[in-house]
Amino acid sequence: MFPSLRRRPAVYATITALAGGLAAAGFALHAIAAGEPGTERIKESLQKMLGGRAEVKSVGKTPVPGLFEAHIGGQVVYTDATGRYILNGEMIDTRTGTNLTEERLAEINRIKWSDLPLARAIKWTKGDGSRQVAVFSDPNCGYCKRIEQTFQQMDNITVYTFLYPVLSPDSETKSRQVWCAADRTKAWRDWMLKQVALTGNGSCKTPLEENLALGQSMNVTGTPAVFFTDGTRIPGAADVATLERKLASIKK
Repeated sequence: MFPSLRRRPAVYATITALAGGLAAAGFALHAIAAGEPGTERIKESLQKMLGGRAEVKSVGKTPVPGLFEAHIGGQVVYTDATGRYILNGEMIDTRTGTNLTEERLAEINRIKWSDLPLARAIKWTKGDGSRQVAVFSDPNCGYCKRIEQTFQQMDNITVYTFLYPVLSPDSETKSRQVWCAADRTKAWRDWMLKQVALTGNGSCKTPLEENLALGQSMNVTGTPAVFFTDGTRIPGAADVATLERKLASIKK
């Protein structure tokens, strides 16, 4: 009936560490428990407990009285007015079926398309190329190969692929071979779609380090991650229907 609930592993270790820090501190945050403190006080208290492990970017109210949203390390979790309890999950509006957590994540993780350094991406165009997406991909990622197959089923699209080797050292080797190929677009597509072995020693200058830094700054925690010209993203290997629906919703 409602979207599936799933624990977000990228933030789970951080929140576990935070909860441990709160316990070790004897739940000192009870000092701010009387009434409903300002969100800035909750933010400061959470950051103190978390230390330098991650940044608490903001704390805000939610539709649930006494429950606050905490934006930590590019993720959204929930806390009470004392900061003692952390809820790592998704908030669903049962009347509308709306996933409020996903909506908030889309908002806080929105990027500016014009800021993407497209010259550091592999470009592939089909049809008139009028619809644009950017995807962060690892050459050893099975889901990345799946979404490459999905792109083949779409018309009038331009795909900018940022090589994002995060799975293994071999991912970096393959990414270098792709980028240094005489025709990097062909090398990428042949490998991802047909498993044609990559060749060459990958000894040219590559943008891999810059791509990794870019992805981290944009909170790309897994591959593939597909970005749209309105600045929103879809993580994972979305199907054709999902991508088409999203592209159709973008105002030109």
